[in-house]
Amino acid sequence: MEKEKEQLATPLRESRGQSDTNDLRENAAPASGDAGAESAGSIGVETPAKIEKLKEEVSSLYDRLLRKQAELDNFRKRTQRERGEFRQIANEGLIRELLPVLDGFERALKQRDPAVPESFYKGMELLHRQLNDVLARAGLEAMETAGQLFDPHFHQAVETVEDPGRRDQEIVEELQRGYTFNSRLLRPAIVRVAVNPKGALPSAEDDIEG
Repeated sequence: MEKEKEQLATPLRESRGQSDTNDLRENAAPASGDAGAESAGSIGVETPAKIEKLKEEVSSLYDRLLRKQAELDNFRKRTQRERGEFRQIANEGLIRELLPVLDGFERALKQRDPAVPESFYKGMELLHRQLNDVLARAGLEAMETAGQLFDPHFHQAVETVEDPGRRDQEIVEELQRGYTFNSRLLRPAIVRVAVNPKGALPSAEDDIEG
């Protein structure tokens, strides 16, 4: 009897187990569907935000790149300017050292010795002219002082001469030539200046206007 009861109970348990499994599957299916829908919905919401964030990062990187390029251009320009200034200062120092050589040429050509052959002075004139040409191409320029009024920014007066026939503060004689280098004063001209007891004389232009 007991064996027959057990045989009858076994099919009942199996059918009950299958029924429970089917119920679990039915209940789990909608849940998984709902989870997938929620996941898809969350992806759909986050994607535009991520794209916008990437765009902002790209824009920020592009701005940084532009700033770095501008900084590099400024650095190159500053380096070129400093290199040019350094070259100019170096050239200015060298040309300043050569000014006494020009002074020596000019004194020798003004005070000629009759006993010295003329061919010697012609050779000296040629060398003097060549040296002047080289220095002029580098930016050296001699200042003209004849007939000019004294300017303390460009001239150095070592003597005053009373002369009623000249304008007051007119340069009478140049004792040492002055030079500019690239439009900047390199050495002032040493001059003698006239002093008119009656004051400044009217110029020719003033006479015409009067």
